[in-house]
Amino acid sequence: MSPVHPLDEAATARAVIAGNGTLIHWSEGARRLLGYTAEEVEGRPAADLLAPGATVPRPASGGGRADGVLELRHRDGRTLSVWVLAHALEPAGDWLVLTPLEARGPRDPEDPLTGAVLAQAPCALAVYDERLRLYGVNDAMAEVIGLPEERIRGLRVSEIGSRPAGERVEREMAEVLASGRARAVETYARAGGEDRAHHWLARIAPLKDTHGRVIGVCVAAHDFTEQFRARERLQLVNEASVRIGTTLDVTRTAQELTEVCVPALADFVSVDLLDPPENGGEYRVGPPPAPVTLRRAAHLSVNPGTPEAVVTPGETDVYPVSSPQADSLTAGRPLVTPNASGTLEEWLTWDGRRGGHVREYGVHSTMSVPVRARGRTLGVVVLSRFRRPDPFTADDVLLAEEVTARAAVCIDNARRYSRERQTALALQRSLLPQSLPRTAALEAASRYLPAARAGVGGDWFDVIPLSGMRVAMVVGDVIGNGIQASATMGRLRTAVRTLADIDLAPDELLTHLDDLVVRLSAEAGAEGTTGEVGATCLYAVYDPVSRRCTLASAGHPPPVVQPPEGPPRQIDVAPGPALGVGGLPYESVELDLDEGTVLALYTDGLLESRHRDVAAGLQLFCRALQESSRDLEEAAHAILQALLPAGGAPDDVALLLARTQGLAASDVATWRIPADPALVAPIRKQVSDQLEVWGLTAATFTAELVVSELVTNAIRYGEPPIRLRLIHDSETLICEVSDSSHTAPHLRRAKTFDEGGRGLLLVAQLTQRWGSRHTPDGKTIWAELSLLGEE
Repeated sequence: MSPVHPLDEAATARAVIAGNGTLIHWSEGARRLLGYTAEEVEGRPAADLLAPGATVPRPASGGGRADGVLELRHRDGRTLSVWVLAHALEPAGDWLVLTPLEARGPRDPEDPLTGAVLAQAPCALAVYDERLRLYGVNDAMAEVIGLPEERIRGLRVSEIGSRPAGERVEREMAEVLASGRARAVETYARAGGEDRAHHWLARIAPLKDTHGRVIGVCVAAHDFTEQFRARERLQLVNEASVRIGTTLDVTRTAQELTEVCVPALADFVSVDLLDPPENGGEYRVGPPPAPVTLRRAAHLSVNPGTPEAVVTPGETDVYPVSSPQADSLTAGRPLVTPNASGTLEEWLTWDGRRGGHVREYGVHSTMSVPVRARGRTLGVVVLSRFRRPDPFTADDVLLAEEVTARAAVCIDNARRYSRERQTALALQRSLLPQSLPRTAALEAASRYLPAARAGVGGDWFDVIPLSGMRVAMVVGDVIGNGIQASATMGRLRTAVRTLADIDLAPDELLTHLDDLVVRLSAEAGAEGTTGEVGATCLYAVYDPVSRRCTLASAGHPPPVVQPPEGPPRQIDVAPGPALGVGGLPYESVELDLDEGTVLALYTDGLLESRHRDVAAGLQLFCRALQESSRDLEEAAHAILQALLPAGGAPDDVALLLARTQGLAASDVATWRIPADPALVAPIRKQVSDQLEVWGLTAATFTAELVVSELVTNAIRYGEPPIRLRLIHDSETLICEVSDSSHTAPHLRRAKTFDEGGRGLLLVAQLTQRWGSRHTPDGKTIWAELSLLGEE
């Protein structure tokens, strides 16, 4: 029999029908079927070939194919029932209609093609009877099993192959035999005569007789090892993108890399990194010179405790030229060593301990992958296999490169974040008070904690001594984080100290500070940034003489007060707008505080938490303060322990605790001064007598001169009533002269023959510091004398 040409068009009747129903193509097979030539039908409506009453099959909804039986007219007038198959031809909208001309009858069992189906099919097939005993296999399945059919016929799957995999397949076969429904199962087993296992997909189908009774099962085995590995590699890359880089911590990121690779890619993985350059510099662009010193960041093994490791995390080790670490870094690409004990003999001989571990655990394949990000070398990852029998392949190298590249970017991001965080933290700590001043007005304790994961923010606190033994307390929070927030915090803290030095009231101080933040926002916007600069602030002034505290808030959480007797409570302070809003007023509130009252100022990071609301946080705060307020340092520690999670605060936290102290009435002396220069001498005598009562006679001469000059200046240039007040503690004597004039005094250089103009200059020379402050009734000029120097 002559062979049939593969493109024998005459064996199929074909016609192409245009979208308007016109026949545009008629094949030789179509002529054989209906007798019409192409010249007779092309260009005519296809409907002319239908017998009267014929029904045209319609395609399924949304489908491009239709089939059915058509009643067609033959050229000689006969009607033929023909099964046709139609395909839509996109995008022209035409249809291809065809039907086979050489339909075959029932297959002959002796047909060589029929006999070759089971024996020579490339898919491994096996047939089992109703007892799940092997009935027959084709050549492909016999090759997979590795045994001839005549030897294994009559055995069960669990008796032919490995027991775990065979028993699982046999259980699935029994389910198919009982239910009559096909199913698929994935298994991992060795083929006959091979030393490594394959991933198999076994499709199990029931075999039924003519009555539908299940009489056996057919098992078709497909080796999908490559597809499985490709899927595994894709899963590993996806897992790496999800699991690596969850934190901005270099060590944790390196550990996540090892967790992704073990055991999916290797049995032991180590990550060794170069130490960062000094002074916050960048890593070199080219490879580091060998020998190279690396620090172990993380490692992981399939064996508990990682006994294969020679270096512990945090330690450094030197790797010579012959080591895979140094060679890979020098080459700038991954290097695979098929036999660690054979090809690395020089290095392993030099490092006897490492060589012993290689031989002990049977390491047979090693891969070194440089850790590179943004063109710079950060370290190297070494992957080893000893439990898995197969060596690293080219696909494994590509996979390791992909995973390491993702990890390298995360490590570099963490490194850059850590460097910026350390810089911002150093800047912020340099801008915060290194210690709190000792004052007669209060005892203070403070805490500052940067955020555990976010960038360093702009929280700050301060205690500022003021004139008249008064003291200012301030807590603030700049919006944002990083170096910019720290720098803004430093500018605001400096501004607060400057404004406090001129003794502005709390509401006036916040108004000036708001103007500054508005200007900072304008400057930031002019530099091309968003221009968004904002902050909150609480400013309080405490006077130990009157035991009165004045507070004002710019959008800051209200402070908590713990009286000597009774429970703690929040102070009702008008919140006011946050700094940077501009144009809105602030209000002050005054309250009397008993001596020994604890005032707690804090930023919002202390109370806010994802696990509780602010009200619950405030209750914890008050409870911790009440239980430990006897010692402020212990109280600060207890408050942080009660409110912050073990892993650190999610936001910056600043806390300032202050216990108020009062000056005894016997430590303050006040006189009303008539506006008569002739009475200055008696005033000096009264001051001298009072200092003798206080036991401060060593300061009498200086105090008399200062009082004389300040009183004379008030009588000459001020307005009555005039008041003189002396205040003292163990270290300082303060002289204050108040009058009703709002004109502030100033130093000036007196000419040689001027009679006046030297008073304030003399006061400035004799005292530790001096100044003036405005009051609701005028002004007060004050001067401080150090009693320590007098002693």
